[in-house]
Amino acid sequence: MAQETAVLVDNVSRRFVVPHHRAYTLKQALLGVVRRRGRDDFWALRDISFQVPAGQTVALIGRNGSGKSTLLRIVAGIYRPTKGAVRTRGRVVGLLELGIGFQPDLSGRDNIYLNASLFGLTRRQVSERYDHIVEFAEIEDFVDAPLRTYSTGMAARLAFAITTQIHADVLLVDEVLAVGDREFTLKCIAHMRKLRDSGVTIFLVTHELGRVTELCSRAIWLEHGSVQMDGPANDVVGAYVEHYSAPRPSG
Repeated sequence: MAQETAVLVDNVSRRFVVPHHRAYTLKQALLGVVRRRGRDDFWALRDISFQVPAGQTVALIGRNGSGKSTLLRIVAGIYRPTKGAVRTRGRVVGLLELGIGFQPDLSGRDNIYLNASLFGLTRRQVSERYDHIVEFAEIEDFVDAPLRTYSTGMAARLAFAITTQIHADVLLVDEVLAVGDREFTLKCIAHMRKLRDSGVTIFLVTHELGRVTELCSRAIWLEHGSVQMDGPANDVVGAYVEHYSAPRPSG
């Protein structure tokens, strides 16, 4: 029996418009010359297609600017594709950017209730899970302090801790494991293993290739907004490392 498809990305492209205008010379400014503003089209993604069966853990790898985060945001529904379509099955939970849904002047306690409500939890449900969130985030001594006083690592711990209490069918994680100390990173990885083993579909964006081979069965390598390689994680990581370790031709 075939597995259900959790995520289908069908011929997706995404264009961003970058406005620009040329600098005035002093003479042009004195003469009141008006230049028309121009624009450049930047294609962050081009013709991306793949499908992910339910329960698979997939890493998106590639250099900065390759389109990984843009693709994750399209899957999350934050961006709309310029061309193509994305279909997902079940609840999609994204841990994509620190601070989304947080209010810096509110306390950690208030932010827990606020952020969890954005994922659809009622106040009663948050209260039932509150102690676990605080314990997982390791912020017991700071929970009543304003969030703006938190370090980046503390905010990351709180964001991840809230997602542990949200039932996700598809979990999207963008570079969060790179923030925080080693002990908390190991705690996050252990939690993601539990989710993986329970059948949650996971997308992970990371530059830590060891995490890819440790957590993921599959990897998709993006290069300049296109799929360079899609296959077993060990094979894709090996090809990626070999590609960027090879000497470059001079001149």
